[in-house]
Amino acid sequence: MKRWLCAVLVAATAFSAAASEPVSLEGRVAQGGLVLGRTQPGAKISLDGRPVRVSADGTFLIGFGRDAGGEAVLHAELPGGGRWSRRLTVEARGFDIQRIDGLPQNMVSPPPALVERIKRENARVGELRRIDSDFAAFAEGFIWPVSGPITGVYGSQRILNGEPRAPHWGIDIAAPTGTPVKAPAAGIVRLAEPDFYLTGGTILLDHGHGLMSGFLHLSAIDVAVGQQVRQGDIIARVGATGRVTGAHLDWRINWFDVRIDPALVAPAQPANTACAPNRFGRAPAC
Repeated sequence: MKRWLCAVLVAATAFSAAASEPVSLEGRVAQGGLVLGRTQPGAKISLDGRPVRVSADGTFLIGFGRDAGGEAVLHAELPGGGRWSRRLTVEARGFDIQRIDGLPQNMVSPPPALVERIKRENARVGELRRIDSDFAAFAEGFIWPVSGPITGVYGSQRILNGEPRAPHWGIDIAAPTGTPVKAPAAGIVRLAEPDFYLTGGTILLDHGHGLMSGFLHLSAIDVAVGQQVRQGDIIARVGATGRVTGAHLDWRINWFDVRIDPALVAPAQPANTACAPNRFGRAPAC
């Protein structure tokens, strides 16, 4: 596991804790943000009372959803009986409204028989997102799975054919059909489905500790369930399957049921694809 860069005093949004603290944090405490933490091996961590997995070396993750607000309480029970708590102020963000027209109407308002299919597919994904793996592949940082123009952003309110729908939970990257999709971080393939109704070809890649990347609208899948992949391995090809108006990759990140903004995890898209991976909101070494 690569070492994280450094630690600084806690701030309201992007921060980490001082070296003298028993818990250090790195990342952005914001709506859609993901934060990597380190604590003493053997410590127990909770966020607002929710237990958080801690690796043997003291590494852990916490995340904040699109509509998270106000404060969150991070608590640690330390080896030897000590306790530590910190109130975290969650940064509020503004989100766009995106209008998408020209979709087939059965993709916007599916008939009842297809609604049941969508529910089954969503339930399958939801069950997989409860997996709490004990490895920490995320600790090496992330790269972009595909480079290209951003055509959709996390958190934007979607209006489809004039009808309001749920926010968009990923980042859309335009690229031609067949463009290779790389694993943004190492992990284990938990889902490799060629034909979901809304998301088309779909992969879920488990990075550990409940953190999963989703890759949607794929034209081809190059991995199988249970396969271990390394960062940068080709796992699929960009496509235009499911509910789309053109070829692109919809990249999503979840920390269990919490939707994370990939733009707060990956670096700015580099012209040089050999750019060093991001460190949860830190500037990439390009």
